[in-house]
Amino acid sequence: MKIRAARPADQADWRDLWQEFLAFYDMKLDTQITDFTWKRLMARGGKMRARLAVDGDRILGFAIYQHHPSTWVMGDDCYLEDLYVTSAARGQGVGRALINDLIYIARSKGWQRLYWNTDISNETARRLYDSITPDDGHIRYRLTL
Repeated sequence: MKIRAARPADQADWRDLWQEFLAFYDMKLDTQITDFTWKRLMARGGKMRARLAVDGDRILGFAIYQHHPSTWVMGDDCYLEDLYVTSAARGQGVGRALINDLIYIARSKGWQRLYWNTDISNETARRLYDSITPDDGHIRYRLTL
C-alpha cells in the first residue's frame, strides 16, 4: 500500500468510494455537488486536496483535507474533512496511514495543527482517533444557510 495525491485518472474509482462513504453515513448528495467537489480537488492552486491509499490499481481509502489560517496559532491549521476506508480494508492500518500522511504533509508545510471530527456513534473510527490523540472536548454546531 502507498499513499499518494489523487489524480484526474482516479475520478471514477474515487466516485465509487465517495458513494460508499455517503451510504455509510446514510447521506445523499446531488451529482452536481460531487462533480463540484471533484473539480475542487483537482483545481490547480486550490486548498482542498485528496490523498489516496492505493494497493496496485485499487483505491483502499481517501483523506480529503484543506488548510486555513488560524486565530489560535501563528500559522495555518489543517482540517481533515473526510476520511474513508473501504470495508474490506478496515482494520489493516489504512486509516492510520492516511492520517500519518497528513501529519507529515502538515509538518512539512509548517502548519500548526491537524484536526477532524466524526459522528459520536462511529466507534470504529473513534478507536483509531483516540489512539492518535484525545478528543478536544468540542461539540460542532452547523447551521444550514
